[in-house]
This record gives sequence, structure tokens and C-alpha cells, in this order.
Amino acid sequence: MLPRTEWQQQAPETPYRPASLAVEGFIHCTGEAERLVNVANMFYSQVRDDFVILCLDTDAIRAEIRWEEADGHRFPHIYGPLNLDAVSAVVPFPRDASGTFLDPGL
Repeated sequence: MLPRTEWQQQAPETPYRPASLAVEGFIHCTGEAERLVNVANMFYSQVRDDFVILCLDTDAIRAEIRWEEADGHRFPHIYGPLNLDAVSAVVPFPRDASGTFLDPGL
């Protein structure tokens, strides 16, 4: 997930390099919609931007993917830039009027 404006500014010919890649060395991901909603509401519910969800074809990702433990759950982390041909869909991340993220129905 990322702010819609950040995705709109992404150049289609260059791999996606979010701030977490420079700061932490990897791109945060999740393999479960329920976990994504929980993380979104924990960290981003006060951010008023519209968000989108990138659906990824893990077989097409060129960078290394490691499943790592965090907060008692295993999350996929991408250790390198995300090649855009691995993005299979970009979907809006629904929210209610209070800003709470809702199940995207994926």
C-alpha cells in the first residue's frame, strides 16, 4: 500500500523504490488482506491521503524476497527495487468516513 499520489508520480520506466528501501533496506509487503488492513489502521489511519494497494506477481519480482518475522507474524520483504512488470493490479484501498481502512475484498 502507498499513497495514491506517490504511485501516480512513479515513472513507468523505472523500478519502484519507496523510502523504506533506502532506510531499512527492503520494501514492506504482506501476503494477507486482513493483515494489510490491520497494519494500515495501526500506522496510517491518521494520514488523510487516498491509498492504493499494489497486487504483486511474486514469480515476476526480480529482487530477493525474504519471509521474516515481525510482531509474531511472517511478512514478505523485498530486498531491492520493485520491477513494475511484477505489479499485476493497482486497486483503491477503501476507507470509511473516519479514515479507518476497510477490507479491500481481495
